[in-house]
Amino acid sequence: MTRSPAPLVLLDLDGTLMDSAPGIVASVEHAYRALGLTVPDAATLRSFVGPPITDSFPRHGVPPELLSEAVRQYRAAFTTGGMYDNAVFDRIPAALRALRAAGCTLAVATSKPEIYAEPICDRFGLTPLVDGVFGAPIDEATSTKADVIAKALATLGRVSPVDVAADGPVLGPVLMVGDREHDVHGAAAHGIDCLGVTWGYAAPGELEAAGAVALVADVADLTDAVLARVTP
Repeated sequence: MTRSPAPLVLLDLDGTLMDSAPGIVASVEHAYRALGLTVPDAATLRSFVGPPITDSFPRHGVPPELLSEAVRQYRAAFTTGGMYDNAVFDRIPAALRALRAAGCTLAVATSKPEIYAEPICDRFGLTPLVDGVFGAPIDEATSTKADVIAKALATLGRVSPVDVAADGPVLGPVLMVGDREHDVHGAAAHGIDCLGVTWGYAAPGELEAAGAVALVADVADLTDAVLARVTP
């Protein structure tokens, strides 16, 4: 009898596992000032947390001819301290341990470039709690959340549910957990449900409008909410 793979839970990083807004916002502010552009308001700055920076700058007033310099200035500030102006949300480590103890395979799937995501997870003790850390290439403009998820699935020996033939192998359940609409949309591209968490950086109603399968408002409820979706 063939044993089904363990449930796979893909976890966004910024706004889901970590409160990374302070370092990201400060780095974004630095970029706008360096370019002589008006710094966006606090709510707009907060919206930069999660999506690729190469999407957010054009959306919020950076002209195309300044995009490369905006990214350069952002990364200069980010890599010299902003990336570690960060903290794991309370009770996240306990939730990850509980999910692993319940038999889940866990992987970080973030739009942040992988060369930053890996040392951040190392620094804050997340790496030993998951089975892989997957992020975007350094040129974020060439990648989407769906691409990151595809890489995680392939590396972990899974097949996107939308690519599985009706008579294909049993691949085990897969669930995305994230705090922004691009997490929901990236998962949907692979036929994967996304559980939305509301302690992150989504605007009111954003996750519901994107199609999150359910919302979790407290880290204390995360383990049960995930297991309810991935176990019979």
